[in-house]
Amino acid sequence: MAYSSSNGSSSSWTPKQNKLFEKALAVYDKDTPDRWQNVAQAVGGKSAEEVKRHYDRLVEDLTYIESGQAPLPNYKPSGSNSRGLAEGQR
Repeated sequence: MAYSSSNGSSSSWTPKQNKLFEKALAVYDKDTPDRWQNVAQAVGGKSAEEVKRHYDRLVEDLTYIESGQAPLPNYKPSGSNSRGLAEGQR
């Protein structure tokens, strides 16, 4: 399985839609009747099928990350600027 957040999808999600999606998931839990319709309505511009697919992909991503198969990002050391110099070394 490939890390799906790097794969293309049939529908793109804006940062605003992702934030609305996260908030809606907090409101409409797995026991909520018509959960995906409610989440889709809260997000706007997405069908119930699209939000369910988006959720399933996020679950797959989490499983992949938690299994240790996802590469770790290459973060810069803290306390350095864009040239890699600590504040006192400029």
